[in-house]
Amino acid sequence: MKTAMNTLRARNRLISLFQARLKSSSPFEQMDTLGRRHIGINDDELKEMLKDVKAETLEQFMSEVVPKSISEPEGLPVDEKTFGEKEWLAHFKEMMGKNKLMKQCIGMGFYETKTPNVILRNVIESPGWYTPYTPYQAEVSQGRLESLMNYQQIVTDMTGLPLANASLLDEATACGEAVGMSQAHSKGKKRTVFIDENLHPASIECAKTRGEGFGMTVIIGKVDDCDFTNTDLGLIIVQYPDTYGNVNDYSKLFATAKENKVLSCCSADILSLALLTPPGELGADIACGTTQRLGVPLGFGGPHAAYFATRTEYARVTPGRIIGVSKDNNEKTVFRMALQTREQHIKREKATSNICTAQALLANVAAMYGVWHGPKGIKDIAKQIHTKTKVLALGLEQAGMKVLTESYFDTIRIDTTAVCSSQEYVKKCVEGGVNIRLIDSSTVGISIDECTDEVHIRALLSAAGLSDVDDSIIEAASSKNVIPESLTRTTEFLTHPTFNRYHSETELMRYIYKLQKKDLALNTAMIPLGSCTMKLNAAVEMLPITWPEINSIHPYAPVDQVDGYSQMLRHLEEQLSIITGMDATCIQPNSGSQGEYAGLRIIKAYHESKGDFDRDICVIPSSAHGTNPASATMCGLKIAVVKCLPSGAVDLEDLKHVLTEKYPGKVAAFMITYPSTFGVFDEGIKEINEMVHAAGAQVYVDGANMNAQMGHAFPGHYGGDVLHLNLHKTFAIPHGGGGPGMGPICMKKHLTPFLPGTASPGITCGGETPFGQVSQAPYGSASVLPISYTYINLLGYTGLKKCSAVAVLNANYMMTKLSEAYPILYTGPGGRCGHEFIIDLRPFKKLAGVEVEDIAKRLMDYNFHAPTMSFPVAGTLMIEPTESESKYELDRFVNAMLSIREEIRDIETGKADSTDNLLKNAPHTIESLLEWEHPYTKKQAVFPAPDLYSNKSWPSCGRINSAFGDRNFMCSCPPIETYV
Repeated sequence: MKTAMNTLRARNRLISLFQARLKSSSPFEQMDTLGRRHIGINDDELKEMLKDVKAETLEQFMSEVVPKSISEPEGLPVDEKTFGEKEWLAHFKEMMGKNKLMKQCIGMGFYETKTPNVILRNVIESPGWYTPYTPYQAEVSQGRLESLMNYQQIVTDMTGLPLANASLLDEATACGEAVGMSQAHSKGKKRTVFIDENLHPASIECAKTRGEGFGMTVIIGKVDDCDFTNTDLGLIIVQYPDTYGNVNDYSKLFATAKENKVLSCCSADILSLALLTPPGELGADIACGTTQRLGVPLGFGGPHAAYFATRTEYARVTPGRIIGVSKDNNEKTVFRMALQTREQHIKREKATSNICTAQALLANVAAMYGVWHGPKGIKDIAKQIHTKTKVLALGLEQAGMKVLTESYFDTIRIDTTAVCSSQEYVKKCVEGGVNIRLIDSSTVGISIDECTDEVHIRALLSAAGLSDVDDSIIEAASSKNVIPESLTRTTEFLTHPTFNRYHSETELMRYIYKLQKKDLALNTAMIPLGSCTMKLNAAVEMLPITWPEINSIHPYAPVDQVDGYSQMLRHLEEQLSIITGMDATCIQPNSGSQGEYAGLRIIKAYHESKGDFDRDICVIPSSAHGTNPASATMCGLKIAVVKCLPSGAVDLEDLKHVLTEKYPGKVAAFMITYPSTFGVFDEGIKEINEMVHAAGAQVYVDGANMNAQMGHAFPGHYGGDVLHLNLHKTFAIPHGGGGPGMGPICMKKHLTPFLPGTASPGITCGGETPFGQVSQAPYGSASVLPISYTYINLLGYTGLKKCSAVAVLNANYMMTKLSEAYPILYTGPGGRCGHEFIIDLRPFKKLAGVEVEDIAKRLMDYNFHAPTMSFPVAGTLMIEPTESESKYELDRFVNAMLSIREEIRDIETGKADSTDNLLKNAPHTIESLLEWEHPYTKKQAVFPAPDLYSNKSWPSCGRINSAFGDRNFMCSCPPIETYV
């Protein structure tokens, strides 16, 4: 390895010399480079900040932060070219132009849809919607919470079930979550799942993968063969309509399941439910699926918001986030995340789901689609799709083909053999510009959507040999009834006033903006959440995701139609492997939690391939994020916790005891976040990983904090075997108010045979012996990958390295400024922190009765979202500024915290009342100024800093009473008068 590194360094020096000479003499230097704008501080401020932290240069500073044993400051290649933004967009447009734009009628859970331009412009393209964080701080999140409540209302209305969450990752993983829910419901006593063979293939595979992870028996077969006398049966999953389009009556099946205390899950097309009897009315316990066709582009598979609905009695075991209703301190009705918002994290090894990131931005798009169209519009769209499908079916029958689907909504299965082979018919359809599904040697599937027009229908019929569509076919289709009366919907939906008001563009535009104004996003202020890396999502990175070449491609399109995606995916995988020091990358996991799960399943498969079936222990430091033990549990691993020292470092003696004495030969994996969640680089990381390998186990590196080490240290070089990255943290995909995200896994060569695969047609992925499948699409939420790809290629390796250095500098600068006012909980050698640091607020409870929540809410009065509260240590704030913030904003936050410290001191000394004070009453709303009976002034309350006079973002409600919301659980839209 030393020889390779020396060769790389020599090459880098030569390129650097050439570039320096070119730059100094060229008038053609690119002036619109991202590096000039992404990093928030300028060169003069950099020098000033280095002086404040007592460092001479950025390089010297980083050498004091990153342990010498792992430091590789010349480890990345030197960039051979620096793109300007305009040049890059032209280059990337040409690349993605290699994708072929076709009419997509493949179906299998993915449909073309018409995204209303008012939603495209004001939600998808608005930083007010795509840059906020998950709405944990509800007082500055009321807008998107209301929108997510609208989403839940759509789901509960359409499915006929009373409880829905605020989105999951995709339809297939939602089926997997149903498996986990059944485990939780039976408390692990029922270990068999039955899956209808007519589910979409990806849903079968993801549910099967999840069940096998829990060690369950998974049976795939015909529903008529389901054995309800099996007392171990805990769940049955069916598709409605099924993958071939059949609309089946499952009411008797669900009734039988209930009689035998078996949960029933119905994976349903949400748009079809405008015409079909809802799953809840048929007796299903769970309904899940995707809301993609409610205005969310195809995007080569994602991101799309999956829905999950169930009965109220299962609320505590329902996966994901649920938006609920509560009261604030002024008795105003407000929204908040309810019940088990973080319960899976709290449960840790007892969790049945590791879901963290959801698809909030896409759920909001779907919600606005429902608001825009309302019940009549939704029903009209569904009717039109259904009629177009009947026209196609009658036309194909007239052409001599046989329609095998008798009762259908939008999908039909056709036997083509009387006219031509199925392969030949598919080929003719492609020549006519339409992709359809090849099922087998004699049949195909065709799915119709709201974008299917007369031209497409004619192309499909022409490929079958029918030259024209005459009026008689259309008339016959309009009168033909193919949905049984017993399965025809009779109940109303979307009756709430919200879905019956905003149907002009002016009204919806104003409604969207009204909600946006209630929230604090990156277009308002820094969001210094530790372990979340809320960095800039640059406009140039976001622009490509709305290109048709990117967002109009079906994930199962033929391989020869996706050359642009193929080129980008291969290059991105290569770049992520280089950045992490790994040998290979898999981009299937569509969240960090899915990445964790996939990485651990790969490790488990690796051990089993060697006949090592006894390794069932996952060792995790006590500082780990709650998703780590949750993910391990879902893989069938038991948790062993290793202590951390007071410095935050892993206790090597305790680790040695666990590996060699307590569980000798039993440990499968050691999971470690690096730098740690305490914000420090553990100097013993190499020794730790060597100990793990000596014990025969594999090292899993949680890459949540990769932003601290790009170009400075490489997980694959200091002993990591596999890690996941959070592209929505380190690599600039926006958080979207709680999703989307991407969690690709990078690994060493010996683990690559076990990479997750795909059960669906089109582009392939996976290793030689994949452990299963973790996302519905082969490459997860592929349409947001251009964001990270643009970020990497516009900054270059040199820019990425500087991003990490500046992120770490910013954190140390803020820590230095705050250290005299607040205790700093952990630092590394030399008193340095990594990219984040923790301030200890626990002493203030004894001194002044001030809790961490009081400080978090008071920051809202200063126009700030609070840092991460009480994680990883209760009573603390974890602060992460990222490299994107300006020195002005860093100083503004520091000054706010110093000002709050003085406010606490006033309580300590008795100058301020112990209960009626600035912190206990925070946040202060504009309404609170109308009736003022506090001992402090209005100015102190709402304008505590001079900059707020010209730029004040008002919290839209007072402090929320979370306990009231849990005692009075309500997760549907409240009456309209409560909005007033």
